[in-house]
Amino acid sequence: MASLPKTMKALRQLCPRRYEKPEDWSIVEVPLPKLRAGDVLVKACGVCGTDLHIHEGEFIAEFPLIPGHETIGEVVAFADDVKGFKVGDRVAADNSELCGHCFYCRRGQELLCEDFKAHGVLGLDGGFAEFASYTQGRLFKINNLSDVDATLIEPASCAMHGLEKIAPKPGSHALLIGAGPTGLMMAQFLKHSGVSQLTIAAPEGSKMELAKSLEAGDFYVPLSRSNPTPQWEQIKKDNPYGFDIVVEASGSSKVLEDAINYVRRGGKLVCYGVYPNSARVTWPPSKIFGDEITIIGSFSETYMFPATVDYLDSGKVKTKGIVNKVFKLEQWGEALESIRNKSAIKAAIVFD
Repeated sequence: MASLPKTMKALRQLCPRRYEKPEDWSIVEVPLPKLRAGDVLVKACGVCGTDLHIHEGEFIAEFPLIPGHETIGEVVAFADDVKGFKVGDRVAADNSELCGHCFYCRRGQELLCEDFKAHGVLGLDGGFAEFASYTQGRLFKINNLSDVDATLIEPASCAMHGLEKIAPKPGSHALLIGAGPTGLMMAQFLKHSGVSQLTIAAPEGSKMELAKSLEAGDFYVPLSRSNPTPQWEQIKKDNPYGFDIVVEASGSSKVLEDAINYVRRGGKLVCYGVYPNSARVTWPPSKIFGDEITIIGSFSETYMFPATVDYLDSGKVKTKGIVNKVFKLEQWGEALESIRNKSAIKAAIVFD
């Protein structure tokens, strides 16, 4: 293996180390990660998305932190006991590490692990650094995707987990609300998995146009940003029985609260967006009871990377144009602003 530097550039807080608290960061030199048994060192390409929520303290992150939970990279070194990888392999990193012995892990519910760790989020440093280390069991080889497009594998794997929970029946009709990156992944997975009619409703603009270019849905409803009421009324008129599946992927609790009114009797409502901790919704229990509506929460993923890589790396699920902004690590502030002001559909951090 080639000789490596002893230090690397990383995103971290001003003092004493890394991201100490939300909205407080800088770029500094830190030591390369130490390899544990089974670890692989990756020259990383990270991406920002949920990272804005982490930055603003509206996610479950623990500080201090080197963020970056959607890491793609090239293998540059590995521990002696690593098998199946060689220097130069291109890989996508599953950011989660599970304890394997808590109450939930022992029941096969690892996603609910009581000691859930996630690189770039909880307890482990992530990919917004020149190098990052991951256990070999959480790395998956990629061949065809560019590094930038491959940063979609992690959010797409979360969509795949959501699909697994939804379990669409053949011939289902679905409404997807929101056309962000992970929503566009979810849309395509639904069409591959039993949904025969998919309607995408999202604010008019670049994301909706991208959804059309990806052929992510069957019907598209661009929502007016000033007064979307007529479009919602038209959706009800065109679908008088509602939808078997309604996926709320915009992250708006107001939209989520109303979304239940588009679920047909016996249908499913999926809470799929990232909502502020303070958000609340009010639903009539009698409607949930009488219409036998199933409400599903879908958060993160476990063991979804193999299937997701197959779909994206083969081109069956389209990615072109979703990542439309690319930044250097030193431009982290600009990257966050592009997410905040919505000029970026998805933004990636890349390294030389």
